Amino acid sequence: MKKISKIFSIILIVQLVFYVQVNSQSKDQDEITFVFMTDIHIQPERNAIEGFKKAIAKVNELNPDFVLTGGDLIMDALAVGYDRADSLYRLYNETIKLLKAPVYNTIGNHEIFGWYEKSGVSREHPVFGKSMYLKRIGKTYYSFTFKNIKVFVLDSIEETPEKGRYYGFINQQQLDWLKDELSKTDTSMTLIISSHIPLLTTFSQIRNGAMAANDRGLVVENSKDVFELFKRYNLKLVLQGHLHFYEDVNIQNKIRFITGGAVSSRWWMGPNEGLEEGFVLVKIKGDKITADYIDYGWDVK
Repeated sequence: MKKISKIFSIILIVQLVFYVQVNSQSKDQDEITFVFMTDIHIQPERNAIEGFKKAIAKVNELNPDFVLTGGDLIMDALAVGYDRADSLYRLYNETIKLLKAPVYNTIGNHEIFGWYEKSGVSREHPVFGKSMYLKRIGKTYYSFTFKNIKVFVLDSIEETPEKGRYYGFINQQQLDWLKDELSKTDTSMTLIISSHIPLLTTFSQIRNGAMAANDRGLVVENSKDVFELFKRYNLKLVLQGHLHFYEDVNIQNKIRFITGGAVSSRWWMGPNEGLEEGFVLVKIKGDKITADYIDYGWDVK
Protein backbone atom coordinates (compact mmCIF):
# COMPACT_ATOMS: atom_id res chain seq x y z
CA MET A 1 0.00 0.00 0.00
CA LYS A 2 2.82 2.36 0.93
CA LYS A 3 4.49 1.55 -2.38
CA ILE A 4 1.34 2.47 -4.36
CA SER A 5 1.01 5.69 -2.34
CA LYS A 6 4.63 6.57 -3.13
CA ILE A 7 4.09 5.92 -6.87
CA PHE A 8 0.94 8.06 -6.78
CA SER A 9 2.89 10.92 -5.11
CA ILE A 10 5.61 10.70 -7.78
CA ILE A 11 2.97 10.87 -10.53
CA LEU A 12 1.43 13.96 -8.90
CA ILE A 13 4.85 15.67 -8.69
CA VAL A 14 5.59 14.89 -12.36
CA GLN A 15 2.18 16.28 -13.38
CA LEU A 16 2.77 19.41 -11.31
CA VAL A 17 6.21 19.99 -12.88
CA PHE A 18 4.74 19.46 -16.36
CA TYR A 19 1.92 21.94 -15.61
CA VAL A 20 4.38 24.60 -14.36
CA GLN A 21 6.57 24.14 -17.46
CA VAL A 22 3.62 24.37 -19.87
CA ASN A 23 2.17 27.35 -18.02
CA SER A 24 5.57 29.06 -18.03
CA GLN A 25 5.97 28.45 -21.76
CA SER A 26 2.52 29.91 -22.52
CA LYS A 27 3.43 33.01 -20.48
CA ASP A 28 6.67 33.35 -22.44
CA GLN A 29 4.73 33.16 -25.69
CA ASP A 30 2.67 36.18 -24.57
CA GLU A 31 5.82 38.28 -24.03
CA ILE A 32 7.79 39.96 -26.80
CA THR A 33 11.45 40.64 -26.12
CA PHE A 34 13.74 42.56 -28.45
CA VAL A 35 16.98 44.52 -28.40
CA PHE A 36 17.47 48.06 -29.70
CA MET A 37 21.13 48.61 -30.67
CA THR A 38 22.02 52.06 -31.91
CA ASP A 39 25.17 53.98 -32.91
CA ILE A 40 27.43 51.00 -33.44
CA HIS A 41 29.96 52.88 -35.60
CA ILE A 42 31.84 49.74 -36.60
CA GLN A 43 35.37 50.28 -37.95
CA PRO A 44 38.68 48.40 -37.99
CA GLU A 45 40.23 50.89 -35.56
CA ARG A 46 39.81 51.35 -31.77
CA ASN A 47 39.07 47.63 -31.17
CA ALA A 48 35.54 48.33 -32.42
CA ILE A 49 35.16 44.90 -34.02
CA GLU A 50 36.05 43.18 -30.74
CA GLY A 51 33.66 45.49 -28.88
CA PHE A 52 30.77 44.89 -31.28
CA LYS A 53 31.32 41.13 -31.12
CA LYS A 54 31.13 41.32 -27.33
CA ALA A 55 27.83 43.21 -27.59
CA ILE A 56 26.52 40.56 -30.01
CA ALA A 57 27.54 37.77 -27.62
CA LYS A 58 25.55 39.44 -24.84
CA VAL A 59 22.51 39.86 -27.12
CA ASN A 60 22.70 36.18 -28.11
CA GLU A 61 22.83 35.26 -24.43
CA LEU A 62 19.60 37.26 -23.85
CA ASN A 63 17.94 35.42 -26.76
CA PRO A 64 15.56 38.17 -27.98
CA ASP A 65 12.83 37.63 -30.57
CA PHE A 66 14.54 40.12 -32.87
CA VAL A 67 17.09 42.94 -32.96
CA LEU A 68 16.29 46.47 -34.14
CA THR A 69 19.24 48.72 -34.96
CA GLY A 70 18.97 52.49 -34.62
CA GLY A 71 21.33 53.79 -37.29
CA ASP A 72 24.97 54.84 -37.52
CA LEU A 73 25.87 51.23 -38.11
CA ILE A 74 29.26 52.21 -39.56
CA MET A 75 31.76 54.82 -38.46
CA ASP A 76 31.29 57.04 -41.48
CA ALA A 77 30.47 57.13 -45.19
CA LEU A 78 29.71 60.86 -45.33
CA ALA A 79 33.26 62.12 -45.62
CA VAL A 80 35.27 59.24 -47.11
CA GLY A 81 35.97 57.72 -50.52
CA TYR A 82 34.30 54.65 -52.00
CA ASP A 83 36.86 52.03 -50.88
CA ARG A 84 36.67 53.04 -47.22
CA ALA A 85 32.86 53.31 -47.19
CA ASP A 86 32.44 50.01 -49.00
CA SER A 87 34.81 48.24 -46.61
CA LEU A 88 32.85 49.50 -43.60
CA TYR A 89 29.55 48.26 -45.05
CA ARG A 90 31.15 44.87 -45.75
CA LEU A 91 32.54 44.75 -42.21
CA TYR A 92 29.13 45.52 -40.72
CA ASN A 93 27.30 42.96 -42.86
CA GLU A 94 29.83 40.26 -42.03
CA THR A 95 29.82 40.94 -38.27
CA ILE A 96 26.05 41.25 -37.88
CA LYS A 97 25.71 37.66 -39.14
CA LEU A 98 26.90 36.57 -35.67
CA LEU A 99 23.53 37.63 -34.24
CA LYS A 100 21.21 34.65 -33.89
CA ALA A 101 17.99 36.71 -33.91
CA PRO A 102 16.52 38.39 -37.04
CA VAL A 103 17.86 41.93 -37.57
CA TYR A 104 15.92 44.98 -38.75
CA ASN A 105 18.09 47.98 -39.62
CA THR A 106 17.49 51.74 -39.41
CA ILE A 107 19.47 54.20 -41.53
CA GLY A 108 21.63 56.81 -39.77
CA ASN A 109 23.43 59.87 -41.09
CA HIS A 110 26.80 58.07 -41.12
CA GLU A 111 25.51 55.50 -43.62
CA ILE A 112 25.05 58.15 -46.32
CA PHE A 113 27.86 58.04 -48.87
CA GLY A 114 29.71 61.11 -50.07
CA TRP A 115 27.44 63.97 -48.99
CA TYR A 116 30.38 65.81 -47.41
CA GLU A 117 32.58 67.63 -49.91
CA LYS A 118 35.76 66.35 -48.25
CA SER A 119 34.82 62.83 -49.42
CA GLY A 120 35.79 63.88 -52.97
CA VAL A 121 32.91 61.73 -54.28
CA SER A 122 31.06 62.82 -57.41
CA ARG A 123 27.29 63.19 -57.15
CA GLU A 124 27.15 61.09 -60.30
CA HIS A 125 28.68 58.10 -58.50
CA PRO A 126 26.32 55.09 -58.89
CA VAL A 127 25.99 54.60 -55.12
CA PHE A 128 26.16 58.27 -54.06
CA GLY A 129 24.07 59.30 -51.07
CA LYS A 130 21.54 56.75 -49.83
CA SER A 131 22.05 54.46 -52.83
CA MET A 132 24.92 52.70 -51.05
CA TYR A 133 22.65 51.87 -48.10
CA LEU A 134 19.88 50.67 -50.43
CA LYS A 135 22.30 48.31 -52.17
CA ARG A 136 24.22 47.10 -49.11
CA ILE A 137 21.51 46.99 -46.41
CA GLY A 138 18.01 47.50 -47.83
CA LYS A 139 15.07 49.90 -47.69
CA THR A 140 15.53 53.15 -45.80
CA TYR A 141 11.96 53.04 -44.46
CA TYR A 142 9.53 50.16 -44.05
CA SER A 143 7.33 48.41 -41.50
CA PHE A 144 7.16 44.91 -40.09
CA THR A 145 4.77 43.03 -37.81
CA PHE A 146 5.74 40.66 -35.02
CA LYS A 147 2.95 38.92 -33.12
CA ASN A 148 0.68 41.74 -31.91
CA ILE A 149 3.00 44.70 -32.55
CA LYS A 150 3.86 46.69 -35.66
CA VAL A 151 7.17 48.53 -36.05
CA PHE A 152 7.63 51.52 -38.37
CA VAL A 153 11.28 52.06 -39.29
CA LEU A 154 11.76 55.63 -40.52
CA ASP A 155 14.40 57.41 -42.59
CA SER A 156 14.94 60.63 -40.63
CA ILE A 157 17.88 61.97 -42.68
CA GLU A 158 17.54 64.63 -45.37
CA GLU A 159 20.11 66.80 -47.12
CA THR A 160 19.98 70.54 -46.51
CA PRO A 161 18.91 72.71 -49.49
CA GLU A 162 22.43 74.18 -49.71
CA LYS A 163 23.76 70.57 -50.10
CA GLY A 164 26.62 68.92 -48.29
CA ARG A 165 24.99 68.69 -44.84
CA TYR A 166 22.22 66.64 -43.25
CA TYR A 167 19.31 67.49 -40.98
CA GLY A 168 16.44 65.63 -39.31
CA PHE A 169 13.32 65.52 -41.47
CA ILE A 170 10.67 63.06 -42.71
CA ASN A 171 10.04 63.88 -46.36
CA GLN A 172 6.63 64.05 -48.03
CA GLN A 173 7.02 60.77 -49.90
CA GLN A 174 7.59 58.99 -46.59
CA LEU A 175 4.69 60.81 -44.89
CA ASP A 176 2.40 59.67 -47.72
CA TRP A 177 3.65 56.11 -47.28
CA LEU A 178 3.06 56.32 -43.51
CA LYS A 179 -0.49 57.57 -44.02
CA ASP A 180 -1.24 54.70 -46.41
CA GLU A 181 0.41 52.09 -44.18
CA LEU A 182 -1.52 53.29 -41.14
CA SER A 183 -4.80 53.13 -43.05
CA LYS A 184 -4.22 49.35 -43.28
CA THR A 185 -3.36 49.04 -39.57
CA ASP A 186 -5.69 48.13 -36.70
CA THR A 187 -6.11 51.22 -34.47
CA SER A 188 -5.81 49.08 -31.32
CA MET A 189 -2.52 47.41 -32.35
CA THR A 190 0.62 48.32 -30.36
CA LEU A 191 2.82 50.48 -32.61
CA ILE A 192 6.52 51.31 -32.34
CA ILE A 193 8.66 53.79 -34.28
CA SER A 194 12.40 53.53 -34.88
CA SER A 195 14.11 56.74 -36.01
CA HIS A 196 17.82 57.49 -35.94
CA ILE A 197 17.43 61.22 -35.33
CA PRO A 198 15.09 61.76 -32.35
CA LEU A 199 11.50 62.88 -32.82
CA LEU A 200 11.56 64.33 -29.31
CA THR A 201 14.41 64.74 -26.82
CA THR A 202 15.51 66.56 -23.66
CA PHE A 203 19.15 66.45 -24.79
CA SER A 204 19.68 70.20 -25.39
CA GLN A 205 17.88 71.21 -22.20
CA ILE A 206 19.88 68.77 -20.06
CA ARG A 207 23.14 69.97 -21.60
CA ASN A 208 22.52 73.69 -21.96
CA GLY A 209 19.66 74.64 -19.65
CA ALA A 210 15.87 74.69 -19.66
CA MET A 211 15.56 77.42 -22.32
CA ALA A 212 17.98 75.86 -24.83
CA ALA A 213 16.73 75.21 -28.35
CA ASN A 214 17.68 72.13 -30.39
CA ASP A 215 20.22 72.46 -33.17
CA ARG A 216 19.02 71.52 -36.64
CA GLY A 217 20.77 68.18 -36.82
CA LEU A 218 19.66 66.97 -33.37
CA VAL A 219 15.92 66.40 -33.89
CA VAL A 220 13.41 65.73 -36.66
CA GLU A 221 12.12 69.20 -37.58
CA ASN A 222 8.66 68.07 -38.67
CA SER A 223 8.04 65.44 -35.99
CA LYS A 224 4.62 67.02 -35.32
CA ASP A 225 3.55 65.96 -38.83
CA VAL A 226 4.49 62.38 -37.93
CA PHE A 227 2.61 62.45 -34.62
CA GLU A 228 -0.50 63.85 -36.32
CA LEU A 229 -0.64 60.75 -38.51
CA PHE A 230 -0.45 58.46 -35.45
CA LYS A 231 -3.08 60.39 -33.47
CA ARG A 232 -5.87 57.81 -33.88
CA TYR A 233 -3.52 54.87 -33.36
CA ASN A 234 -1.97 53.07 -30.41
CA LEU A 235 1.60 54.40 -30.68
CA LYS A 236 3.31 53.25 -27.48
CA LEU A 237 7.06 53.52 -28.05
CA VAL A 238 9.50 55.65 -30.06
CA LEU A 239 13.09 54.36 -30.20
CA GLN A 240 15.82 56.83 -31.20
CA GLY A 241 19.58 57.12 -31.56
CA HIS A 242 22.10 59.71 -32.83
CA LEU A 243 22.88 61.44 -29.53
CA HIS A 244 24.92 58.73 -27.70
CA PHE A 245 22.69 59.68 -24.77
CA TYR A 246 20.20 57.61 -22.79
CA GLU A 247 16.79 59.00 -21.89
CA ASP A 248 13.38 57.49 -21.22
CA VAL A 249 10.60 60.09 -21.47
CA ASN A 250 6.98 59.11 -20.78
CA ILE A 251 4.44 61.55 -22.26
CA GLN A 252 0.98 61.56 -20.65
CA ASN A 253 1.44 57.90 -19.79
CA LYS A 254 0.74 57.15 -23.47
CA ILE A 255 3.97 57.29 -25.48
CA ARG A 256 7.51 56.56 -24.32
CA PHE A 257 10.47 58.08 -26.11
CA ILE A 258 13.69 56.16 -25.49
CA THR A 259 16.97 57.49 -26.85
CA GLY A 260 19.07 54.36 -26.70
CA GLY A 261 22.59 55.43 -25.74
CA ALA A 262 25.22 53.85 -28.00
CA VAL A 263 26.83 50.47 -28.54
CA SER A 264 30.05 52.42 -29.21
CA SER A 265 29.42 54.98 -26.41
CA ARG A 266 32.06 57.68 -27.15
CA TRP A 267 32.85 56.24 -30.58
CA TRP A 268 34.81 53.33 -29.05
CA MET A 269 36.89 55.62 -26.84
CA GLY A 270 35.18 54.81 -23.55
CA PRO A 271 32.13 56.13 -21.68
CA ASN A 272 30.36 59.17 -23.15
CA GLU A 273 29.70 61.68 -20.38
CA GLY A 274 29.54 58.79 -17.93
CA LEU A 275 27.36 56.51 -20.10
CA GLU A 276 28.90 53.10 -20.77
CA GLU A 277 28.70 51.20 -24.04
CA GLY A 278 25.34 49.46 -24.21
CA PHE A 279 22.01 48.70 -25.80
CA VAL A 280 18.34 48.62 -24.75
CA LEU A 281 16.47 45.44 -23.84
CA VAL A 282 12.73 45.93 -24.39
CA LYS A 283 10.00 43.62 -23.11
CA ILE A 284 6.34 43.95 -24.07
CA LYS A 285 3.53 42.04 -22.43
CA GLY A 286 0.02 43.29 -23.13
CA ASP A 287 0.05 47.04 -22.47
CA LYS A 288 3.13 46.86 -20.24
CA ILE A 289 6.50 47.88 -21.69
CA THR A 290 9.75 47.62 -19.74
CA ALA A 291 13.12 48.85 -20.98
CA ASP A 292 16.60 48.45 -19.50
CA TYR A 293 19.95 49.80 -20.66
CA ILE A 294 22.38 46.88 -20.75
CA ASP A 295 26.08 47.54 -20.23
CA TYR A 296 27.61 44.54 -22.01
CA GLY A 297 30.96 44.83 -20.25
CA TRP A 298 33.39 46.13 -22.87
CA ASP A 299 36.37 48.22 -21.75
CA VAL A 300 38.44 50.49 -23.96
CA LYS A 301 42.03 49.36 -24.45
